[in-house]
Amino acid sequence: MIENIKQHINEVKVYTSDNISDIEQFRIKFLSKKGGIVTNLFKEFRNIPAKDKKEYGQVLNKLKLSVEEKVSNLKSALKTADTGKKDFDLSLPGDSIEVGSRHPISIVRNEIIEIFNRLGFSIAEGPEIEDDWHNFSALNFPKEHPARDMQDTFFVETNPDILLRTHTSNGQVRVMENKQPPIRIIVPGRVFRNEAISARAHCIFHQVEGLFIEENVSFADLKQTLLYFAKEFFGEETKIRLRPSYFPFTEPSAEMDISCTLCNGKGCNVCKYTGWLEILGCGMVDPNVLESSNIDSEKYTGFAFGMGIERIAMLKFGIKDLRMYFENDVRFLKQIQ
Repeated sequence: MIENIKQHINEVKVYTSDNISDIEQFRIKFLSKKGGIVTNLFKEFRNIPAKDKKEYGQVLNKLKLSVEEKVSNLKSALKTADTGKKDFDLSLPGDSIEVGSRHPISIVRNEIIEIFNRLGFSIAEGPEIEDDWHNFSALNFPKEHPARDMQDTFFVETNPDILLRTHTSNGQVRVMENKQPPIRIIVPGRVFRNEAISARAHCIFHQVEGLFIEENVSFADLKQTLLYFAKEFFGEETKIRLRPSYFPFTEPSAEMDISCTLCNGKGCNVCKYTGWLEILGCGMVDPNVLESSNIDSEKYTGFAFGMGIERIAMLKFGIKDLRMYFENDVRFLKQIQ
């Protein structure tokens, strides 16, 4: 019986295969709990004479371990071989990468910047977390002045002098503080106001504000600048109109409307059948604003304007819900090309 086991050990030693099915059959032949060679030999253990039990057990365990090791080694060799296989043609072209699209806010922002760059405006920036002076006081917002209520502000609770900027005019103030005229800048950026989120309003939005200060700047210069922008952005047939308004930092102040781009001024539900769409606020820089930044208001004059990028994008692309800008819906973004 012992000699029989030794013959099986020799059989295991010389066995080899590169087929997973054959290896599995080899394992079953020896180790199956139902009829396997090793299993049957263990059952014969009780019939072995007492003096031979020790040797029988040692040789039988050696057979079992030999089978397990052989099966493990053969399967490992197959796995290593599979890993090194080249089962594809390296000369074939790769999978194409889907090209993304720019966000509508970025598209409109860049187009606005490009138009004003052609007029000689350079880009300036300001911090999104601002102090009261640069966001309000330097722009002719006196303490407790009702004009401050026009903009619902996010203040830092631990320091009411620090806030999230409500407009990008803070960038204009910082330029005026550090540079004497001539100044010709636009300030694009993100602003924050404490407003309820809806299809027509959001607590986060984007602006582009402009500032031009030099000697003998007039309201006519402001009008021609904005007319040029409107025609370049919305089309040569676009008309503008300026309506009197109020802003603390400009005097006189105005709201600018453009002829409705959808109905060409004839009247539709988008323009509420007036033929006009409001797109920005503007005016001549208040002398107090110039003086607060140490610019001689007797020598220099200037104009300023500001527009919301979201509103411009809504008109350009026919978007009806502001919230879509922030949802990152790929289906929406792919429509804007």
